[in-house]
Amino acid sequence: MSALVEIKGLKKYFDTPKGKLHAVDDVTMSFERGHTMGVVGESGCGKSTLGRTIIHLLESTGGSIYYEGRDVTHLKSKELKALRENMQIIFQDPFSSVNPRFTVEDTLKEVLLRSGRATRANIDAEVTKLMDLVGIARRFRMAYPHELDGGRRQRVCIGRALAMNPKFVVCDEPVSALDVSIQAQVLNLLLDLQESTGLTYMFVTHDLSVVRYISDNISVMYLGQLVETSESEELFERPLHPYTQALLSAIPSTDIHKKKKHILIKGELTSPVEPKPGCRFASRCPLASEECLQPQTLREVTPGHFVQCCKVEG
Repeated sequence: MSALVEIKGLKKYFDTPKGKLHAVDDVTMSFERGHTMGVVGESGCGKSTLGRTIIHLLESTGGSIYYEGRDVTHLKSKELKALRENMQIIFQDPFSSVNPRFTVEDTLKEVLLRSGRATRANIDAEVTKLMDLVGIARRFRMAYPHELDGGRRQRVCIGRALAMNPKFVVCDEPVSALDVSIQAQVLNLLLDLQESTGLTYMFVTHDLSVVRYISDNISVMYLGQLVETSESEELFERPLHPYTQALLSAIPSTDIHKKKKHILIKGELTSPVEPKPGCRFASRCPLASEECLQPQTLREVTPGHFVQCCKVEG
């Protein structure tokens, strides 16, 4: 199966008074066509920065980005505009990511007209088609963002992203600001759209139950690096990295007859500013030894299951 998007050794650093902050550091992964790659980790681990760097909202510090086998790491403005039609993003907060002075119709019209995907003659029909696609009732056509609930606002944002007819969409925690019942509706909408149009998703979240529901594969990030990646069910059934095990142990259980053991992470958090070589989880890991202070690599422990930990055996 050929990958739609691939990244190799991708890096994104930010300048700070104390040095370079390694937000994304040497990340390699691929996104298969029509599949969802979930990216999880605690706040500040670099999930959102990774997604924004892939689609060039942030320019990379190092590494390579490939789209359909073509190197798109460094593009001129005209080439970048064409690429962005195929790569879109759905932001976390549906209220702050739309113009409060635009109605639903205005928001969708702007994208369609600017991209040239509609003309003045057929723009109304195209807006209606988009609203129907993402499940916005036509009576809300002239509604402003403050007149909509969170779920409908997020549907507007999804419609805006799909107006460009993209192939790859970064979903940056698109349901974290919504009520649980509305979350389910939006997740099912994303799955239906993927089935009908063949979309490829990068789904960023810190909600493990959500990522299990929607993802085909899951990658776990810690302080800018991938520490584990595998198929979704494999990761939940057989987590190998100590950090992944701790994350999964925090998921609440509904089984009152089986006491679940929670793994508490203790120790000092490693600074992402000019970090030293070696495992960045070592200062908090119960298995850490001198060996963990050496540079680590993401290696295939079992078929399709990759882990960055020298303590894990196949």
